[in-house]
Amino acid sequence: MNAPRVVALGGGHGLAASLQSLRHLTEEITAIVTVADDGGSSGRLRHEFGILPPGDLRMALAALCEDTAWGHQWSAVLQHRLSGDGELAGHALGNLLIMSLWELLDSPVGGLDLVGKLLNTRGRVLPMCEVPLDIEATVVGADPAAPDEITVVRGQSAVAKTPGRVVNVRIVPEAPAASHPAIESIKLADWVILGPGSWFTSVMPHLLVPDLQEALVHTPARRILTLNVGLDDDETQGFSPAEHLEVLSAHAPELTLDYVIADPAVVRSEERALREVAQGVGAELVVSPVRKMRRPREHDTLRLAAAYRDVIIGG
Repeated sequence: MNAPRVVALGGGHGLAASLQSLRHLTEEITAIVTVADDGGSSGRLRHEFGILPPGDLRMALAALCEDTAWGHQWSAVLQHRLSGDGELAGHALGNLLIMSLWELLDSPVGGLDLVGKLLNTRGRVLPMCEVPLDIEATVVGADPAAPDEITVVRGQSAVAKTPGRVVNVRIVPEAPAASHPAIESIKLADWVILGPGSWFTSVMPHLLVPDLQEALVHTPARRILTLNVGLDDDETQGFSPAEHLEVLSAHAPELTLDYVIADPAVVRSEERALREVAQGVGAELVVSPVRKMRRPREHDTLRLAAAYRDVIIGG
């Protein structure tokens, strides 16, 4: 049987966990990564050089490095951060490598493909757009002194840390062109996976790019949504598991899903409500232990791989 072609969408640590899990099932993996990061090393390079933020792309490449001494060494090289107090302090070496290749090749996709060849990655990493984006959110109670006031918060790092309740999100510019290879990979996929990750700044941005949302709606691939194992981060403080799914559906009302994967510790007494919302978007709820025992806010990649295997092989 041919290995399934899987497209995983997201950013940051959540996407990295998904990719590391999928490597146990297939090498036909394409990661489509958000490009709205504006903090840390990525933000500094983005603002100074006008490039795509490379950090989430770097993390996806590191997650797909081959499981050999060569792959492990290069993964460590990509993730290494420079020390000291100078201008380069805090930059991830992989960010500088990616930026250099972009300058040499004048092609975001070409540069990432070349890094992938150097690392012998088991899969491909693509940006969702070839221009940097900003995330803008409507927030209630961003100022604790005015809990009912509605304000607009702009920037990925600001939205991720807002103390208020996010009502909706959008991207700026409003309708950017999606990366053509990303669209093609979704059209040709057998499975598409959304999440886990920061809900408003890593998972949902893909749905805010019109071309990407249309591709996700019309792809013949089956669709999996992976819920986070910790639902109490700043972005979604107070959101129930069902509300996570409802807010995603509100931003992409035509999108249907086939499976929603959730850890039993997250579901708890909310299982009935979550199952009903999942059924409303066409999905079967799969409750499976996927979190780490000692670090319950993180996915265990082997457990998550087992959950994906049961769904993909069984589906």
